[in-house]
Amino acid sequence: MHINLFKKHIHKWIFHHGVSRCLISPKINKSSRFQSSCTNSSKLTYSYVSNPGTWPLLGTTLGEVVNRAEQLYGEREALVSVFQGTRKTFRQFKEESDCVAAGLRSLGLEPGDRLGIWGPNSYEWVLTQFAAAKAGLVLVHVNPAYQARELEYCLNKVAVKALVCDKAFKTSDYYEMLCELAPELPSSATGSLKSARLPHLEKVIVMSEEMLSGTMKFSDLFDAGDSSHVKSLEQLGRRIKFDDPCSIQFTSGTTGLPKAAVLSHHMIANNAYGIGYRAEYHKKHHRICLTVPLYHCFGSVAGAVTSMLFGATCVLPSRGFEPDTAVQSMQDERLTSCYGTPTMFVDILNAQRRKNRDMSSLSTGIMAGAPCPPELVMSVMNELHMKDFLVMYGMTETSPVSFECFPSDPPEVRFSTIGYPSDHTEVKIADHNGQVVPIGEAGEVCIRGYLNFLGYWGDPKKTEEMMGPDRWLKTGDLGIMRPDGYTEIIGRIKEMIIRGGENIYPTEIENFLMELPGVLEAQVFGVPDSRMGEEVGAWIRSKENADLNEEAIRKMCKGKIAHFKIPRYMIFKEEFPTTVTGKVQKFKMREMTIKELNLEG
Repeated sequence: MHINLFKKHIHKWIFHHGVSRCLISPKINKSSRFQSSCTNSSKLTYSYVSNPGTWPLLGTTLGEVVNRAEQLYGEREALVSVFQGTRKTFRQFKEESDCVAAGLRSLGLEPGDRLGIWGPNSYEWVLTQFAAAKAGLVLVHVNPAYQARELEYCLNKVAVKALVCDKAFKTSDYYEMLCELAPELPSSATGSLKSARLPHLEKVIVMSEEMLSGTMKFSDLFDAGDSSHVKSLEQLGRRIKFDDPCSIQFTSGTTGLPKAAVLSHHMIANNAYGIGYRAEYHKKHHRICLTVPLYHCFGSVAGAVTSMLFGATCVLPSRGFEPDTAVQSMQDERLTSCYGTPTMFVDILNAQRRKNRDMSSLSTGIMAGAPCPPELVMSVMNELHMKDFLVMYGMTETSPVSFECFPSDPPEVRFSTIGYPSDHTEVKIADHNGQVVPIGEAGEVCIRGYLNFLGYWGDPKKTEEMMGPDRWLKTGDLGIMRPDGYTEIIGRIKEMIIRGGENIYPTEIENFLMELPGVLEAQVFGVPDSRMGEEVGAWIRSKENADLNEEAIRKMCKGKIAHFKIPRYMIFKEEFPTTVTGKVQKFKMREMTIKELNLEG
């Protein structure tokens, strides 16, 4: 009994005093990366790596992460929202997250309830992320570009009970869209919505000081909770388990409908810690330029949670990505790290070449979301001074990162591979039977470890297709592993299009296009683009006597599907290339489109 009590206090001390302080070896030995659990050789013969890591897995919830950050980093700046003029220390952030969590409890939200968040980057977004975790809620990330049709599906799919949203963003009026889906909202008492089309949604909380009928203001959450709700939070803190779900993020599939990937506190906290440790955030205080959206796991995990774990300052330059604002913030805020997709870095470089801001404080960052071209890698290292930046690879279903390079890796590693497997992660390159292939042979990249998601909400069949009883998760990407364990992606088994870091699934767009009047058939595929990486191309067959053209299709798409899903290139054809069995050959369509539109250059 005394021994168990001693262990309990030791574990508590380890967590509250910083994991990196109790590691056996704070510096990774590069030679250890070349070891596989199935070989004693420094060079692999089969495409399998088990990386045990050099730091122990954290047994913590996201709420505890905030409490720990307040104890360790107190008066240091935790979050700066440049466009809002907001600066919060770790102590202030902890206090306000407690207030908002109590406010959410006062609304009658119970542990396990789903709380949606729909809007661009903001201080309130990050605050909601951690407050929801403290209240035991499951935060549902809704893409800020989604239109009413997509929002309706997401809210109903996972039975969202309450929604935190902006009033509007860019050309999207969120409140107007909600009223379109739930015309009962304006006449509803606050917090008592009863909607035919959104049967689960009861409460709408708007991040605006404008009073909108049927909703409550986000600022009112700070004073909504009383002492009983604060006390219930203390009790919840002891009841919430780190294996409990805390996040649902939507990722489309080949069926065309988004799938709701469920992640736990354990997965997110440890993935965030692994990202920061690989980036060597434990060695100095970093100030991170977060240009990527918070609704995506890149922003919410690698940005918000990693910052909280390492005492880094998370800086939001703007609501959405604005390259000019980003480079200005890098200078003014003396930022040391910058996150972005390759497309974002192209725009940041162009902005810097125009503005010539002082980038001397930068040293590192993360580039992920799409392949990183050699010229771009060198420009980021030289012009932005990001000599130690990391290329990372992953997907929502792996919390998200599963491969990362090291700060000391040469430039060619960054543009020719996706890095080395993350800590506490197993990786294999497998054939169609799931068997590990020899080094140098192509196969599907498969991942196993703490980072694998809990499953797709309400969809056990799709979960089983993605991840079997052996817990190997199939990424759908074709890869080749090198003898040192570094891996390169050579293609995708799935027909996913990656446009500027956004994952786009052709079937979803095809299904939508074929619902439009006059459209007989539609096939969607990716075509190369020098700036975005890929753009969406579509071949469309019109119904007889239908008067369709590109302008008409675009008009029908606007406001119905997210802007990045609307095909940039549309070609109207009377017939599609097919196999002898009638299967459409998309690769031929792609080749013909590239040639016809001269897209190779």
